[in-house]
Amino acid sequence: MENNKPFSQKVTIFHDRRLPEPGLLVGYAALIHANDLIVPLPDVLSFISEKHKRSSENEWKIFGPRYLPEDTLLGNITFAFKYEGIELLVLNRLFKKLEQSTVLRTIESEPNGQYSRRLWFLYEWLTGRKLEIPDLQFGNYVNLVDDELQYSSNNAVENSTRHRVRNNLPGVRDFCPMIRKTKLLADYESKHLSKDIEGIIEKIHPDVVARAAAFLLLKDSKASYAIEGEQAPSTRLARWGRAVQRAGKFPITKEELAGLQSIVLDNSKFTKMGYRQQEGFIGEHDRRIGTPIPEHISARWKDVGSLMSGLLETSEKLENDEQFDAVIATAIIAFGFVFIHPFVDGNGRVHRYLFHHVLARKKYVPTGVIFPISAIILERLDEYRIVLEAYSQSRLEFIEWSPAADHNIQIENETADLYRYFDATKQAEFLYSCIKQALEVTIPEEVNYLQKYDQFKKFIDDFIPMPDSTVSLLVRFLVQGNGILSARALKKEFAPLTNEETARIQNKFSEVFHDKS
Repeated sequence: MENNKPFSQKVTIFHDRRLPEPGLLVGYAALIHANDLIVPLPDVLSFISEKHKRSSENEWKIFGPRYLPEDTLLGNITFAFKYEGIELLVLNRLFKKLEQSTVLRTIESEPNGQYSRRLWFLYEWLTGRKLEIPDLQFGNYVNLVDDELQYSSNNAVENSTRHRVRNNLPGVRDFCPMIRKTKLLADYESKHLSKDIEGIIEKIHPDVVARAAAFLLLKDSKASYAIEGEQAPSTRLARWGRAVQRAGKFPITKEELAGLQSIVLDNSKFTKMGYRQQEGFIGEHDRRIGTPIPEHISARWKDVGSLMSGLLETSEKLENDEQFDAVIATAIIAFGFVFIHPFVDGNGRVHRYLFHHVLARKKYVPTGVIFPISAIILERLDEYRIVLEAYSQSRLEFIEWSPAADHNIQIENETADLYRYFDATKQAEFLYSCIKQALEVTIPEEVNYLQKYDQFKKFIDDFIPMPDSTVSLLVRFLVQGNGILSARALKKEFAPLTNEETARIQNKFSEVFHDKS
């Protein structure tokens, strides 16, 4: 389809997104406008201000007049690649809308230019259609992804001799989320957080480390079920804990995922296991007539196989890329999984298992240590929901569906690219913040507690020897009473204690556990 609309339209509001000031749309905003693309808006768009400034404000990048590109397809694609990065979902929808001849003319107008070569490569990569352009015979290779703008897989580069382009995308054609390089992510990366836990462990007795790891594993396992509103029996928690302890030992596969689902659901007789063979959604039903009210719509079941194959291939690619940031890789795989929602049930807990799996495969986590990410998510549940909804809510209006007879939904349009290509920046920032909290607060607090417990227990052993289980009970009562044994405890479990012994125990507890030094 030929484009007859101008690209650089001056607006104050674009698709319900208000500009900080009137400006000319450029880059992806201009491409979406000029070609009437039906697509979720990228998290950040650009416009040209009348003022001579370059800045960022909320969902907009602001550029001065000297940055105004030519009012053409190539002009705005060049601007997008240069200043906004690669938005695969927008490009995929654009290429489906444009006539092949339009793309061909655009590339032939500047066949050796680095941005037209990127356009050429991405057109053929996304569509699977080869343009009638001869292979380039000479010229320097250019990186497809600008790693100053987005995370790229520079240790797993695939050179395309046809386009003289280095394909450093972090994923594969069937699954390739992108993550922008924000100041917040750069700050997290610069802290080298994984080194902190190594420093903590080096200074602690191995017995304390092992006990802390066991507690954190149990805490995380309970939290992962609690997030789903469930309280799993101890036997299932133990099985799940053993699975998490093995996370990262082997590459993740379709069979491994199915095995994890069976542990989560304990081989439920009422749930068809493995990849879905029906549509799925998260949400409610109308109380009167049972009509679905979706908050998230899962990928079409017919697309699940190819999407999951792409996810597993991307996972392997990023695991083998030693230079690719471990937390960024984890966000891509774990959140990609939960957005696809490949199972009828158990998706959330397997999604959170993947946090442990990818971090372990990337050797971000010391052997035997579990980051209690689920426990932190449980504390920050509202933030977690916002991060999930940032993806889901922006896509609902682009999925055409109707109620099915069984009160499920029937998806009526092609939606696979909504799950293949998305911006996972918000999810990566949230995950990094959870890991920072685990390393700086949760793990040190648990280690500190155990060290104080051991110190207090030594005092009890020397003062009034009692069974370990009784010491544990004593500490629980003292914690609950903020250092004071309750009248009930003194009348029952600890009736043998004299007033003087009680006073000494309470004083020692306060000295050990409430010491601020």
